[in-house]
Amino acid sequence: MAAMFKALESTDLRGFLGCPSVLYEQELEQFFDTAFVRENEVISAVQGKLFGVSEEQFASVFELPMAGLIDMTEVPKDFVYDARSIFSKSGEPVKTSCKKREMKFEFRLLNDILAKSVTVKAGSFDAVTHERFLLMTAIHFGLKINWSKILFAIFKNMVTKSSKQAKGFAAQVCVLLKSAPNLTLGEAKTFPPMKILTVQIVGTYVAKNKNLAADEVEPAEPNSKKAAPKRRPTPADESATKNKRTTVGRAAPEEKDLAMVSVAQNVEPLYDSSGNSC
Repeated sequence: MAAMFKALESTDLRGFLGCPSVLYEQELEQFFDTAFVRENEVISAVQGKLFGVSEEQFASVFELPMAGLIDMTEVPKDFVYDARSIFSKSGEPVKTSCKKREMKFEFRLLNDILAKSVTVKAGSFDAVTHERFLLMTAIHFGLKINWSKILFAIFKNMVTKSSKQAKGFAAQVCVLLKSAPNLTLGEAKTFPPMKILTVQIVGTYVAKNKNLAADEVEPAEPNSKKAAPKRRPTPADESATKNKRTTVGRAAPEEKDLAMVSVAQNVEPLYDSSGNSC
């Protein structure tokens, strides 16, 4: 888990994913209601004032790299081949379009972070798309990614009426609005603690997925042998049973699963297709 967060951080996404989790709901609604794209700039009317964001401004505010991969089909094929086994829960190579449950826990979480906070996908998150698999591969192997170009393209699609791109980037849009010198924003609301990806949330995620994985194990074949007659337990048997008592419930996350606290603490809240946090 720690290695996954380190790989994600090394792609220079901290400024974007770790931006302040503050919402200005009224201004955010005005932004998406009026936003459009003109000459590679996102323009909107907030508080009756025009507000524009260029790709250069977008990259500067979130400290995004402006060089590297843009087309994920350019990820080296040998990396993709290796990732199919590295990401696999069973060790057998998975397809580049697969079910999330076929992957290890840390890569399931990486898939969810990318789907909810980067590409902003609507609908079910049970499937890993080919494009997202390639993006995960690029991150895992430390390839340079032009996040400025990729994220700004998604941002433009969000405000394009004919696009099917789900709306998101709520916290990031609020950061952009706050940086505008001609705007005085209203009341700010912070995300509830349970809506922010923290070390505790990661622990819960890991434990939940471990429980789901246990549920997926096929039950053992029923024993056809005749059951032996039950006998009344002796005091010695009862004592032994008490000594063998176990705890039943959610699996506790291992310490190594929670090691990358510094990255997990301030990561952006995860959003659904309406721009609300999940």
